Amino acid sequence: MNNIAREIWDWIKTFAVVILIVLVVRTFFFANYMVHGESMMPTIEDGERLIINKIGYEFEQPDRYDLIVFHADEESDYIKRVIGLPGDTIRYEDDVLYINDEPQDEQYLERYKEEAGGGILTEDFTLEELTGSETVPAGHIFVLGDNRQNSMDSRQLSFIPIEEVVGKANIRYWPISEFTLIQ
Repeated sequence: MNNIAREIWDWIKTFAVVILIVLVVRTFFFANYMVHGESMMPTIEDGERLIINKIGYEFEQPDRYDLIVFHADEESDYIKRVIGLPGDTIRYEDDVLYINDEPQDEQYLERYKEEAGGGILTEDFTLEELTGSETVPAGHIFVLGDNRQNSMDSRQLSFIPIEEVVGKANIRYWPISEFTLIQ
């Protein structure tokens, strides 16, 4: 092999290794996700792009209030907020969320409440009325969208099996003006 052929071969091997690394990282660690719909407004807007951490839940369970992406069906993934964990009781009463009979301060809804003019965002319900179960079963979570009046979530879908969770939304990277780490 002459020097030019050897150099070309070295570049091909380098590109192959880089592509392999990108594919492994993309497949097992992180994923891009484009938000479709208004169910998480104003926290996450339609068309925004997120980076999803796929590996985190391999070692730990979702935490309450995490923004997660999950397989809603064979064709669709949804992004929602984790509200109920296994063993929790949940109810909404007079637009206040109660988890295990403790009122919750949903600060992430304050901006939406202001934009909605202070009206009721979430209709009253109990977990038992929606699902027939008093508590979130083991191996499942209960999720809600932040735009409670316009969200397909556990109120319609019931409990989400933890194995259907793709990962946690960590970074909003598009539009670039909205780049932020998601808390």
